[in-house]
Amino acid sequence: MPYKVNPLDILIEQFRKLPGIGAKSAQKIAFHIMRMTDEEALAFTKAITDAKHDVHPCGVCQNLTDKPVCRICENPKRDHSVICVVAEPSDVLAIEKTNEYNGLYHVLHGLLSPAENIGPADIRIKELLERLRGDEVKEIILATNPTVEGDATSIYLSKLIKPLGISVTRLAFGLPVGGDLEYADELTLMKAMENRREI
Repeated sequence: MPYKVNPLDILIEQFRKLPGIGAKSAQKIAFHIMRMTDEEALAFTKAITDAKHDVHPCGVCQNLTDKPVCRICENPKRDHSVICVVAEPSDVLAIEKTNEYNGLYHVLHGLLSPAENIGPADIRIKELLERLRGDEVKEIILATNPTVEGDATSIYLSKLIKPLGISVTRLAFGLPVGGDLEYADELTLMKAMENRREI
């Protein structure tokens, strides 16, 4: 009779695949789920499947939304002349928490990384350039992480955008070099946004 893998071991292994989750954290989460009622477990499962089924990139900024266009892009009170370019949807949440930025966003869904074979065609650069065809956008804020990949992506984008006559700025980094925007506190992000510099 073939050996059957314990479903709990499979569950733990699935959680270990998540970023930032080690073996002990995966076990804790799995055991927590085992303590849930059937209704709670079904609600948890439904939340995952609904998100996977209903959430997709915004047709304008590429942020995640369950509508054709996200609430930020369709908000007439936002400043449509400024676009803040970030690597991931989690970076949008981090900047929004500061309550200091009132422009739009563009989410690249990654950064240029030759070491990982991620080139310009692998992230949402083409979609960003399409947004710059009119004359509405006056400034692009490059808010990529202060890492080798973040810097390389910012320099690449700057070279593409500056010839279009659009101001290109970069966040002033009181942010730690090599750090992630999503883990920065609101005050640090607010100051970085206020003191952004042209590149």
